[in-house]
Amino acid sequence: MTTGRGRGAARLAAVAAAGALALGCESPVPFYRPGAGAPDGPVAALGAPAPYVAPGPRPLPSLDARTAVYAGTGPGMLAPAARRSPPRLYVAGGGAVAVVDARTGRVVRRVRAPGADRVTQSWDLRRLWTTGARTGPLGRAARPGAGGVLYFTPDGREAMTLDGRRLVFRAPGTLRARGTLRLPCAPGHADFSADGAFMLASCGSGRVLRIDPARRRVTGTLPLPGGAAPGDLRLAPDGAAFFVADAARGGVWTIDGAALRSTGFTPTGAGARALALSRDARRLFVLGTATLAAVDTAAAQTVTRWPLPPGGPLASGGVSADGSLLWLMSAARGTLYALSTGDGRLLHRFRVGGRPRSVTVLPQPGRHTLGGPGLYR
Repeated sequence: MTTGRGRGAARLAAVAAAGALALGCESPVPFYRPGAGAPDGPVAALGAPAPYVAPGPRPLPSLDARTAVYAGTGPGMLAPAARRSPPRLYVAGGGAVAVVDARTGRVVRRVRAPGADRVTQSWDLRRLWTTGARTGPLGRAARPGAGGVLYFTPDGREAMTLDGRRLVFRAPGTLRARGTLRLPCAPGHADFSADGAFMLASCGSGRVLRIDPARRRVTGTLPLPGGAAPGDLRLAPDGAAFFVADAARGGVWTIDGAALRSTGFTPTGAGARALALSRDARRLFVLGTATLAAVDTAAAQTVTRWPLPPGGPLASGGVSADGSLLWLMSAARGTLYALSTGDGRLLHRFRVGGRPRSVTVLPQPGRHTLGGPGLYR
């Protein structure tokens, strides 16, 4: 996080939106009914967040017990709050959030947000938060103290930020701090079990933590062998294990979270650090230094490797709503890349300039988000 006078000056700035970033600087902000108004216009929804409504009879024939965790995140399965939103890429960094048209690559707006390092949706998908931003012209700063990676419990009752060796519990609507859990190491990534009973968090120093959010306790620590550097992680589609990327070992660990033990390791390529699931949840894309690997989630085996565009290291922004594209970003070149999830071909290259810190792909299918780097259920 970028800070002013140390950690305590960092902020999480609220951005009032209904499925799209509010993009006006006037005050007061115009009000519309939820879902009304232009997709990129300033909007604040009236009343409480609308409940999720299943997006019609769109079952995915390929989804079964092996992919049940992500049954609500198939191609085009957008929640009502997201259906009117055009495909956009939210690029944070350089004191602003650039809103990019994902079809043309045109920057349609730049929103001033000093210190912003990531855009994250609220649990109910009706608001955007810019983490790290010290100020924001489009919404009131939550002012919860030091910032961090933002997560939400699966039931939406609690927000949390990973901030160094602290897990800060927050009110999901305001992000006001409710309590703090001290941690034995500094995690950078986390994900939740299928029933939400615990979360697994990875520390680059070689350990994985199991945390009970309800009791606000660390319930176990798993040291990984051989100089491991665990990073991004995802719950397996069947809910039985977690996949944990390891940049040092160049692959993905499979970890039984309930028993807190490693059950295998899948080599994928040097520098494995970012993960994204295909829309049918049958492949796990693993972003490395020079290659993008696809891992069969059922067999835990690498089935394909594709070369990455030059200009690395690249960061992952996520898979498009229809599942056809995986968006990546080069901070050094200020460039966005869209790769085909079918054959790894480079299909789009957009120059946004500067040195961006992250890219977030919206809208995303799902009933709600767990925050982090693209966790949806």
